[in-house]
Amino acid sequence: MNLEGKQIVLGVTGGIAAYKACELCSRLKKAGAQVYVILTKNACQFVSPLTFETLSNHPAVTDTFARPETWEVEHVALAKRADLFVIAPATANILAKMGCGIADDMLSTTVLATRAPVLVAPAMNTGMWDNPATQQNVRTLKARGVRFIGPEGGYLACGDTGAGRMSEPKQIADAIDELMNEKHDLAGLRVLVTAGPTQEKIDPVRYITNRSSGKMGYAIAEAAQKRGAEVTLVTGPTNLAVPAGVEPVPILSTQDLYDAMLAHCGDADIVIQAAAPADFTPEVAADQKIKKQGDGKLTLSFRQTPDVAAAVGKRKKTNQILVGFAAETNDVLKNAGAKLKKKNLDMIVANDVTAPGAGFDVDTNIVTFETT
Repeated sequence: MNLEGKQIVLGVTGGIAAYKACELCSRLKKAGAQVYVILTKNACQFVSPLTFETLSNHPAVTDTFARPETWEVEHVALAKRADLFVIAPATANILAKMGCGIADDMLSTTVLATRAPVLVAPAMNTGMWDNPATQQNVRTLKARGVRFIGPEGGYLACGDTGAGRMSEPKQIADAIDELMNEKHDLAGLRVLVTAGPTQEKIDPVRYITNRSSGKMGYAIAEAAQKRGAEVTLVTGPTNLAVPAGVEPVPILSTQDLYDAMLAHCGDADIVIQAAAPADFTPEVAADQKIKKQGDGKLTLSFRQTPDVAAAVGKRKKTNQILVGFAAETNDVLKNAGAKLKKKNLDMIVANDVTAPGAGFDVDTNIVTFETT
């Protein structure tokens, strides 16, 4: 790790994982960072402020109204000083305060005032983590650009087993190092990303779609934005939060995707097409809900949808980079190679959607990159 000269504010809240924050503080200090620790009142029940003062070589702050050693409004001074604001452990309580903008103690006041990037490492009982209120707060904070690491699954101090254990100090320190040393090699470039499925209407209540979750495209859009790019995300319907700083363009059908891509691809330096558009759509969509037939059968007639990647490829500009995806079930590399040439792509990402740990609606993938 190289954190030389970085100013990191470390918030510690009241959970048994507070003892792990001592190791995190030590790791950051050894990596060259200046660490300023804020403990909540409940955190002090688990770890003494003196411990953090010894590890950080700075006074640990616990009270909003304590008289500072120098004349300054301390929560504002710490908020401005931070290159990064880390909260580890982050309880359900602090996530709720941050989500609602509540500032009723030193930690919540300071994190509300900061303009620095914020990284939180949640730690709580599995039931608390899974509670819809907590999950809504997580979605809200992610949409505002707050970064999360963990929680991990495993045996918890309360005796339960499940998600809620704080990530290990080394994991958090590595995430901090990565965050503080992020590349901005895409600054000044415009990146257009597609994600998710399309929906092809059958009648007012039914449609044809596929199993795409959009996770791949959303992850690509987030990574490009973090590296400094101006990112537009053309997205089919998903349950994902649009990454902070990314401009969303929502679509439903493959025709919508086609129209949106032709409208935006000319302005992009890099086009990454991770969406999974339908290849076929009903020739006619019924105006009313289709009822069960007397003979127990229903016949639908389909026509091909427009080929979005081919249309974008035909309009490819000089120095523009086009990337496609090939989700296959057989002859993966052969089919991907043919698509690479046919659609005038610079690169294609091929994967076997039947392989364990790859395919649709998973958090991992196994791919092969092929270039021209």
